[in-house]
Order: sequence, then structure tokens, then C-alpha cells
Amino acid sequence: MDRKDGPLRVLVAGPGGQTCLPVDPPVTQDVHDSALAYFEDRAQWMAGRPVRIPADGPVAAHAPAVRPYHWYPNRPVADPGVRGLRNDYPAPVTVGEAVHSSVAHAYWALSVAQLEVRAETVTADTSSAASRPAAGTPRGEGWEHARTAVMTSLLRAEYDQHPEPAEILPATNDATVLHDDVDSSFRGDDAGRSRNWAGRLLERVRSEPHARQFCDPGAVTGSGA
Repeated sequence: MDRKDGPLRVLVAGPGGQTCLPVDPPVTQDVHDSALAYFEDRAQWMAGRPVRIPADGPVAAHAPAVRPYHWYPNRPVADPGVRGLRNDYPAPVTVGEAVHSSVAHAYWALSVAQLEVRAETVTADTSSAASRPAAGTPRGEGWEHARTAVMTSLLRAEYDQHPEPAEILPATNDATVLHDDVDSSFRGDDAGRSRNWAGRLLERVRSEPHARQFCDPGAVTGSGA
């Protein structure tokens, strides 16, 4: 209960009426007028109070959400659109001395400790084929703590190594990225029922160039050249 409950009961009952609480006396005209005055004063107070601005900016994205739907191209295409943001888009990623056919290939390879299984994922024709030997093998020790950082590093590597796909991500502005993945409730969105880490990490990588203007000491102190 709060301060509005009593005046609300009075307005519902009306002059001469009885509220829903037996302990309340019959509603007089004066009591009814006082209840009306309470809500009029409250409305004026709310209209005049300062607008609260979230400390970290707008809650909702300005741009409409984007959803890179499932797609299975065998090679990069000239204009993939937002589907070029998929982890299984065939943009080879070099990690150390190994060249992986996609971010998904590299993710699966790095998730296991057995070198022979890693080799199978590297040579797999598709990301689905790469996932099969890895999925049937125990993850490396501590993988659950490292996987989001590994995925972030792989996404950075992809966009550093491929200028064309790198242009797709900033073009999404501040849109929520919903990444479908029928094989993983961790990486996929699944109509809002799953964790959507693949989409969330894309948003993080997208924001990093913008962060430099705030994290650069000169920009923060105003002493930059």
C-alpha cells in the first residue's frame, strides 16, 4: 500500500458511498473533494519534476534490431548484408599458425585440447562439419570461463583481417544483434529464450572503436592535442 490507496478508495466509492474497507467511514463530499485535490496536486508535481536521464544513456537502441539468419555459403560473396556477421560466414581467420575457414571453425578448434580433433576442425568443409568432432570431445579445462573472451578475440581477428565484412558491423549502428544458432542456447538467441552471446559479443566489438574517444587520457582530461 502507498499514499494513493486511500484517495483511490474514496474516488471509487463516491460521495455518500462506502469504500471496500469496513473500517473506513462513509465518504462525505469534503472527503471526496480532498481526494480529487490530492490527485490534482500529484499530477502538477509530476509534470513539474525534472526528467530523469539514465546515467549511461538511452535504454533502447535507436536502430531496429538486426538478425543474421542462418545461411550456408561455401565462399564469401560480394554483398552478404548482415548475414556476413554470422560466425559461420566463410571469412578465413588466422590464429597463430593455423588458418580457420570461419570464426566458428576457430571457436570449435580452440575449445578442445586434443590436437588431432583440432586438426579435424581446421580441415572441415563447413562449420557444421567442424562442430561434429569437437562436440563429441570434452572441452578444454576452464573453457566455460574463457569462451566469451575467445569469441571476442576471434571476432576482432576476423574484422581486422577482412576489411569488407568489417564494414557491415558499424553499419548496424546501435542495433541489437540477434544471432540465430539452433545448436547452441549459449551463442544463439532462439526468439529471446537463449543467451545470444554471439550477438552480444558482436555488439561489444562494434562499440570498441567508439570507446577510444572516452578511454583516451587526452579525451577524458581535455588535454589531448
